[in-house]
Amino acid sequence: MRVLVTGATGFVGCHTAATLVNRGHEVRLLVRNPQRIERALEPLGVSGLAYEVGDVTDPNAVGRAVDGCEAVVHAAAVFTLDRRRDDEMMHVNVRGTEIVMEAAVAAALDPIVYVSSVSALFPPDAAPVGPDESVKSPRDAYARSKADAERVVRRLQAEGRPITTVYPGAVWGPCDPTFGDGIRVIMSFVKRGIIPVTPGGMPVVDARDLAAVHAAALEPGQGPRRYMIGGTFLNNAELADIIGSLTGRAMRKVYIPGPVARGFGRFADAARRIAGIDLGITYEAALTLTRGVPCDDSGTEAGLGVRSRSVAETLADTLVWLYREGVLSRRQVGRLID
Repeated sequence: MRVLVTGATGFVGCHTAATLVNRGHEVRLLVRNPQRIERALEPLGVSGLAYEVGDVTDPNAVGRAVDGCEAVVHAAAVFTLDRRRDDEMMHVNVRGTEIVMEAAVAAALDPIVYVSSVSALFPPDAAPVGPDESVKSPRDAYARSKADAERVVRRLQAEGRPITTVYPGAVWGPCDPTFGDGIRVIMSFVKRGIIPVTPGGMPVVDARDLAAVHAAALEPGQGPRRYMIGGTFLNNAELADIIGSLTGRAMRKVYIPGPVARGFGRFADAARRIAGIDLGITYEAALTLTRGVPCDDSGTEAGLGVRSRSVAETLADTLVWLYREGVLSRRQVGRLID
């Protein structure tokens, strides 16, 4: 199948493109900067893919990219804790999704796979949260952008358009060409040897498992569908234990009450907005972490045959990759390298 992948120079997109190639699909990319393709895909063993230069917010570029394709995986999105980029997130994540969906529908692509987020459904009506959870109205820019984009997609699904929506939790794993905020949080914990522990937790999914879901969803003629791939529900106390077990280092746990964590999140938002200081957390992130709930991935396992690997495997591979990238020291990754 000839498949267009948007966002392939990003974390989710590069793993998705590589997985599709490895499963025999002909992949085309829509990229803003072709010079980033090699950095994103060559570590995954992929090169020489066709591409169209353009932005998902440009209808003409998107139209050229979908021309001749049979399906699309729309993984392009802006995710950052930098509140100065809030307007950019809203524009790319909402308007970009609207443009890609409309172009794919007009070109009669089937299926149209859209990468959403559990954050669009938070806080859930009940636990565990499933793929048919109602869309919420979060305040955080990223979550709000994904919720607004979700409304666009659900409207098209209600019309019978063959859109398959995938809802990942927090995406972790090796080979992140963007060195995004999720990776930097893990790096910070490992470097300092200190992990804040709060009530609640969050679902964590490996980028490779998410890519496997996208590949498995590329089946035409199935109509509108939704799949949850939240992954393993993890709290920071468990995270500290896993990192300690993998590295052989004692990770110090600092217990923080939920209200204190959320209050610090508000302070961090203000520090970032007023002084440009990044404290590595937002109020929305603190809220999600302290009040998070597990996800129901059973429909994904049954319908697509994809099951999330253990968080320990994800973290082990991620820490080894960070060591090989020269970001973590041999001492910091401990017996993972010994």
